[in-house]
Amino acid sequence: AFVMGAESDPFFQAMKLGAEQEAAAKGVTLVWQGDPAVYSPATQNPILDQVLALKPNGLVLIPTDPTALQAGHDKAIAAGIPVVNVDTHVNDLSKAVSFITGDNADGGAKAADTLAAAIGYKKGKTYKVVVGLTSATATTNVGRLNGFSAQIAKKYPGIKIVDKAYSQSDSAIANTNVNNWLTKYPKLRGIFAIDGTNATGAAAAIQSKGLIGKIALVGYDAYPANVKLVQKKVFAALIAQDPGAEAKQAIDTLLDVWAGKTSGIQKNVVIPNVVISAATTKADLKKYTYVA
Repeated sequence: AFVMGAESDPFFQAMKLGAEQEAAAKGVTLVWQGDPAVYSPATQNPILDQVLALKPNGLVLIPTDPTALQAGHDKAIAAGIPVVNVDTHVNDLSKAVSFITGDNADGGAKAADTLAAAIGYKKGKTYKVVVGLTSATATTNVGRLNGFSAQIAKKYPGIKIVDKAYSQSDSAIANTNVNNWLTKYPKLRGIFAIDGTNATGAAAAIQSKGLIGKIALVGYDAYPANVKLVQKKVFAALIAQDPGAEAKQAIDTLLDVWAGKTSGIQKNVVIPNVVISAATTKADLKKYTYVA
């Protein structure tokens, strides 16, 4: 069983495709459950309880909050169900089989470098930027923000993060957040949209205001529509993950558990991220664009 946040998110749709393909290849029955649109522990916890009632042989959990999902995570383990955390994780992973994710801190650092270049950063000048997130606690968001902030502090002291806002994985809320910033900060120079839904909302706001090329936008996740906007230079770049690979490795890890091959299982698996820009080759664009 896979239990994730918002099923409508193209990141999770691409992960589902990877899970379906690997489950079919390995003869595994896949149960895929998540709220249709809302990324929240309030909606995820009841879904997790329903899935655990089915007594699955294994659980892949993508927790929307590291604290709120801990009890359900531990309930599964206490029932003898091996658990793999994917993308995000609970606070205490000591009893989990494995944690598989993209390199979030590195992705945040790459976003900082790309945003600084797009702004035309020069020493001695000050630049205002903002960050759009889905959640204040989801570990992917925290890791990316920490990587972004640390790289700015280290290399670009003139860049000031003047505001942050949260969207609960809703691109319409992200769009509203960006429009509010455009009014509040008339000299805004850059936006880091820390996940795909924030990137979608930010791109719509930038286009509607005629600010393409005037405000540097760096997003996360290679949603097909957003990859096209990279080519149109709405985005300076996107940081792409590999959700299908995360799903595949999670299923393979559970297969090893069921076969008793636990000695070779890695407790922490980090999958590299890739920067997609207008200079990226067509072959790489096809390779890294999320497919649902």
